[in-house]
Amino acid sequence: MQGLACRRGDRLLFKGLDFEVLPGQIVWLRGSNGRGKTSLLRLIAGLAAPADGQVTWGGLPLRKAGADFCGQMLYLAHANALKDDLTVMESLAFLARLHGQQADDARLAAALKHFGLHSRRNAAVRTLSQGQRRRVALSRLLMSPAKTLWVLDEPYDALDVDGCALLDTVLQQHALAGGRIVLTSHLPLNLSQPAPVQLELERYAARSA
Repeated sequence: MQGLACRRGDRLLFKGLDFEVLPGQIVWLRGSNGRGKTSLLRLIAGLAAPADGQVTWGGLPLRKAGADFCGQMLYLAHANALKDDLTVMESLAFLARLHGQQADDARLAAALKHFGLHSRRNAAVRTLSQGQRRRVALSRLLMSPAKTLWVLDEPYDALDVDGCALLDTVLQQHALAGGRIVLTSHLPLNLSQPAPVQLELERYAARSA
């Protein structure tokens, strides 16, 4: 990311932001409410265009990296993107296929089992609690290719203590295997292998905003 600036309406949230997410690295975006953490994640995921600067992948701007970048990035937003009228398995399979991932029943079941939801695999999404919905959404992580860039907006949201511990393990294993992670979290992170690199957006605040 080179010289990034982000504007929301007439307000410039941050400018002059330079950073790189290396293989095996977890980057923790930090900043006050409204500083632009979610906006930055959307820029990284290619879902919005910066006011200035550029996001690159493999040395190319995202618009040129195209399908190569899409196949190596997984974006999990604050919302879970689950369909209420589908079952847990159906909803997870739909999301997997949407992102070009293998979605056979065995892989789906294994991912749900890891997050403690195998017994609810045939339940309608609308019957799940918010914490259970988050676990279903997080199951997508276990279906992504190795070394994928994970872009995660408040992944710990609605999780209980056990759910947070499960996610900690998944994040650390992905990073140790060479994956890259950028995340936001209003909760303290209990990650040590590897320890997260903290990126403070306040340092790049546009003082005229």
